Amino acid sequence: METAKKAAASKSTVLLLGESGTGKEIVARAIHNWSEREGNPFVAINCVGLSKELLESELFGHEKGAFTGAHELKKGKMELAHGGTVFLDEVGDISPELQTKLLRFLQEREFERVGGTKPIGVDVRIVAATNRDLERAVSEGRFRLDLYHRLNVIPITFPPLKERKEDISSLTHYFMRRFSREAKRDFSEISQEALEKLVAYEWPGNVRELANVIERAVVLGQGPRIELRDLPSRIVGTEPAAPTANLSYRRALAACRREVILRALSQSGGNRATAARALGLHEKYLATLMKTLGME
Repeated sequence: METAKKAAASKSTVLLLGESGTGKEIVARAIHNWSEREGNPFVAINCVGLSKELLESELFGHEKGAFTGAHELKKGKMELAHGGTVFLDEVGDISPELQTKLLRFLQEREFERVGGTKPIGVDVRIVAATNRDLERAVSEGRFRLDLYHRLNVIPITFPPLKERKEDISSLTHYFMRRFSREAKRDFSEISQEALEKLVAYEWPGNVRELANVIERAVVLGQGPRIELRDLPSRIVGTEPAAPTANLSYRRALAACRREVILRALSQSGGNRATAARALGLHEKYLATLMKTLGME
């Protein structure tokens, strides 16, 4: 987030990397809102599921009669976002032909509508995102190296939720408050057993999946506390991984220390000062320990 805030103050292209559901679009919107472009358009374009022709028209627009069905002139998202930010979601999935046109746009900041001949210049900030390994795609010839470098000016990588389980307690309480307001339900806490199951689960759908699970619990649960019975069976059936399995002494010890800290954070609702007191540690030492263990 610190990198995103610094990037927002510039005009540089930002590339958000990470699995689906880790919050890339949320951060893209935050970058726009923190920038001087706030108040101007934020336009999101999903590059998946559209043919090359449709995506090109979506990006750059088309002239009347450019193709069958083009009954009138249409401005593309790049043109509509003038003065603002364009978020290219799943940019790693665009076709080679469109990669070339996108590269030219990033170099010149101008384009031609489909079927047009007149260059159109716009002032837009590009934030791109992908869950693909773009370096591998480049090495395999599926993604242009020059385009990769144009996009990869300020890269920000989003770790999956399973690698930052210390965030689960805070996220759970945030989503519980949010969905309680939206559904007009009175949920204010979660049982320790339920929270431990959430921490033990691997979250293949990342933060988006966690949000869905908490929304379901709030809408269908009795309240005022989320209980184990309010969670899906796939989560209830999760058992904590044995920290000593196939680990060296040092790695097993680090895993145990992480587990103890996670439990303390879960019991404190994510409050580090309270967790530190419960563990008999100074808060600054707990922060240093978490950093050493890769928990920050």
